[in-house]
Amino acid sequence: MPLQDIEPINGALQDTLVEASKTPWIEHGPMSATKVLFTGAETGSWAVLYRWKKGFVAPPHKHLSASHTFILKGKLKVRGAILNTGDYVYEPNAVLHGATEALEDTEYLFICNGPIVFFDQGGLTNYISWEEIEKLRRSAVSPAPAQAAE
Repeated sequence: MPLQDIEPINGALQDTLVEASKTPWIEHGPMSATKVLFTGAETGSWAVLYRWKKGFVAPPHKHLSASHTFILKGKLKVRGAILNTGDYVYEPNAVLHGATEALEDTEYLFICNGPIVFFDQGGLTNYISWEEIEKLRRSAVSPAPAQAAE
């Protein structure tokens, strides 16, 4: 008899496989796009690929959780530092950013363990969590509504 039963309590648990090459880029205008890889309701975590054109600037924001960034190609200016292709950065909970700028056409993997809030001098301007990312993913894979015949 084994000392410990290692079978999962929840038999529905399974790995999440994403064929990123078949996952659509979701355009946010001419300068940026997102490819949603994962949203986790049970933990609040989410993983995306971001694609920013040279000159794109993300507004100031605060991390309300830790995050991981890996630069796949390009160059970002983040809090006075330059992140190049192959660079990795861990950002702990409560990190405050000024604007983040793409110095070249850039793609990067971003894994976040919770929400981010965006702000300007007047206060909060936006909020992103796994829920907003999941809504974004669903909007990209949902079929367009049928047009009424005239």
